[in-house]
Amino acid sequence: MKTNNNDEQRKTLPFPGKYILKSTVFIVASLFISAALLGFLGYLNFNAFAGFKLIPKRFKPRFPYQCDVQDQTHQIHFSQNLTSRLHPNRSQPSSCPSYFRWIHEDLRPWKATGITRDMVEKASKTAHFRLVIHRGKAYVKRYRKSIQTRDDFTLWGILQLLRWYPGKLPDLDLMFDADDRPVVRSDDYTGQQNKDPPPLFRYCSDDASLDIVFPDWSFWGWAEVNIKPWGKSLEAIQEGNNITQWKDRVAYAYWRGNPYVDPTRGELLKCNVSENEEWNTRLYVQDWDKETKEGFKNSNLENQCTHRYKIYIEGWAWSVSEKYIMACDSMTLYVKPRFYDFYIRGMMPLQHYWPIRDDAKCTSLKFAVHWGNTHVDKAREIGELGSRFIREEVNMKYVYDYMFHLLNEYAKLLKFKVNVPSDAEEITPESLGCAATERWRDFMAESMVMSPSEEFPCDMVPPYDRLALKEVTERKANLTRQVELWEDQYFHDLANKP
Repeated sequence: MKTNNNDEQRKTLPFPGKYILKSTVFIVASLFISAALLGFLGYLNFNAFAGFKLIPKRFKPRFPYQCDVQDQTHQIHFSQNLTSRLHPNRSQPSSCPSYFRWIHEDLRPWKATGITRDMVEKASKTAHFRLVIHRGKAYVKRYRKSIQTRDDFTLWGILQLLRWYPGKLPDLDLMFDADDRPVVRSDDYTGQQNKDPPPLFRYCSDDASLDIVFPDWSFWGWAEVNIKPWGKSLEAIQEGNNITQWKDRVAYAYWRGNPYVDPTRGELLKCNVSENEEWNTRLYVQDWDKETKEGFKNSNLENQCTHRYKIYIEGWAWSVSEKYIMACDSMTLYVKPRFYDFYIRGMMPLQHYWPIRDDAKCTSLKFAVHWGNTHVDKAREIGELGSRFIREEVNMKYVYDYMFHLLNEYAKLLKFKVNVPSDAEEITPESLGCAATERWRDFMAESMVMSPSEEFPCDMVPPYDRLALKEVTERKANLTRQVELWEDQYFHDLANKP
């Protein structure tokens, strides 16, 4: 049977569609294999797969659940190298928040003389530990145990800073006191004798002291009272803010805390609502022993943003509660403090908070709530601006930047070569975290830096000149005085009302 030439061609010539299909399958398969390989190696972000964008993958380290030291070290170095290689044209950093200027003021006592090894060692008298950073590693000599685990979580935070900005911190040697109140009194170093004050780091200071202010341990979690690391707490408080709109919040001033740590808090309880007096407040005693036994069910920070006004008052010294109170969008009624932490000096009365007299708390609180309820829009604005300051300028990025710049500026003042003391031990995330248990371990895991920052530290702001510093101080005093004049006028008019 004679075959058709066209039929022969169909038998002998390849069908183009078949080859196209094979090629397509091969290409797609190759892409997925490559993508899987890149993803395994940490180069590919699958969320940006359509654009094949190569960026460093954020690892979820096994530590502290498996505590694989070798694997952990490999992951950090790998991320560090990848970041520097894949981000050669990162945008330039923005300027640091204004409160960073106070770093210069805190270190000013040593600007002219520098810091000698002898000055550092004199600070060991009250220090809980000595921290040495040498060639990017951290070493600690412990002198005494701190309250709860303040020292461990402070050291944990410093280790996270080393992971956030690996290889960027200079060698340094410092003493840290994890107690509350400052102890380096400026009056003790004004004469010829003992004129060189010891540089001592702690969580707060006051106008009569020279202690160097550093972010407190709770930014990485306060396990004893079940307060999560700051990043997690801030997210939860923001969710709580959204539950109750400001106009629907209870129109009174709210405070919950331990009144027994200092007499000034005991005085605050006298301002609570009673059968005879309405001070426009709702004050509650926090029994931490009871809360611990009941699993902290009444202590969730995100459930305490239900009032238009929240009261901040110091305890034995400055209080950790400050940032949680101010993050609530409520207008913070800030009882005149004696102490300051590292960021409050960047906030202004009538802009970020409402100042309350310490020597007339009850009448001052009553007027503040009255003013807020008759100036609702302005009161809401003050609350929201204060909360925005906390969210945007005291987030963990800026906490690490503050630590970074403070330690860098401090290291510039050292007049000696830093060596690791023979009795100091190296600390690592594994050495601290693997020994932790329960909430302590969980909070370390939650606050652990997963990979180096993809941003540069913010640009350090210059120091205040004497005139600018005086103007800032006077402006705060004048705004506070203005509130006091309004308050005096209000009660004068009330007393003379027919």
